[in-house]
Amino acid sequence: MDTESGQMKKFILEKYKFRTELHAHTSPVSSCGDFAPDEVIRRYAKIGYNAIAITNHFTYQYRFERFSKEPTAEEFVEWYMSDFYAAEEAGKKYGVNVILGAELRFSENQNDYLAYGIDEDTLLEIYDRLPYGIAEFRNSDRLKGILLIQAHRFRDNMEDIDPMYVDGIETFNMHNGHNSRIGKTVKFAKDNNIKIMTAGSDFHHDGGEGMAALRTKVMPRDSYELADILRNGDYALEIAENSVILP
Repeated sequence: MDTESGQMKKFILEKYKFRTELHAHTSPVSSCGDFAPDEVIRRYAKIGYNAIAITNHFTYQYRFERFSKEPTAEEFVEWYMSDFYAAEEAGKKYGVNVILGAELRFSENQNDYLAYGIDEDTLLEIYDRLPYGIAEFRNSDRLKGILLIQAHRFRDNMEDIDPMYVDGIETFNMHNGHNSRIGKTVKFAKDNNIKIMTAGSDFHHDGGEGMAALRTKVMPRDSYELADILRNGDYALEIAENSVILP
């Protein structure tokens, strides 16, 4: 690395000093995840993250994993929030700010969408919309404030959608067990003038923590502040610790 590049990297790391994980899963709410909330937060504290968005699967097809019959919205959301509250308690213990997020999947296909700018009441509204697809979801006046990021757009089994339905794209999905076709995703975002590009570890398994971070000037205190930071575009992305990208 030449001196000029090194100085620029140092400047960015110092200016955007707070590190937030945008895409992480805990068990049992995400049954594909290996670790309970306390262990997930402990791992992120150990590698120096300031905040983590818990984006467990909030998925129409998964509603019978925990329930023997169709759950009400209240039952489903209460179950979903149980992992978040446990993570929040762990965050107090380890000094990591825990932020509510969700990885939505509608009934129409296997596409996934990361939602920020939400709270528990918002999740109740979302649950009732899951059977109707993303177009219906985005046409809901009551849900227009949600920031919706398409996750791993070009991973296997994803279906093409009009980018008008999302606010941004997770260009760098760093899950260590999937091919998310990062190069193709970055090119698509640039070609389609996508304003919000994000990076996330998509953490599920041992060794997958801390593969990506959002770097910001201030630490987002909650889901709404995180959504505002992403909308404003004043952030950097970090890949594999200290490799920085300005979106």
